[in-house]
Amino acid sequence: MAKSKAPRTFDEFIRTFPEAGKAWEILGKASRGGPLAAKQCELIKLGIAIASRSEGAVHSAVRKSRPAGAGVAEQQQVLLLCASSIGLPAPVAAFTWMRDELGSAHRRVARKR
Repeated sequence: MAKSKAPRTFDEFIRTFPEAGKAWEILGKASRGGPLAAKQCELIKLGIAIASRSEGAVHSAVRKSRPAGAGVAEQQQVLLLCASSIGLPAPVAAFTWMRDELGSAHRRVARKR
């Protein structure tokens, strides 16, 4: 899976707090060691980000799930699964954040439903 470019603020945070950066890398490696495929992991993380109403995490999860093999339709299914589980407010907000990352591809797939 290709590594996505971290936001500048994250890079600055890690330069300021290098021990936190090392711990973050260790946690990331540990979470990738299970039976789930990379695409599944990234889609699960997208659902968690949507449910927690974390705009930055939604942007990141959308970006990272693409090189892991997730398509727009799969990302949108995660959005709809969240809506049916937690209600509409967070998924509607996340819809706009996903649109920021996906642009016109997001609208084209949504229209096909």
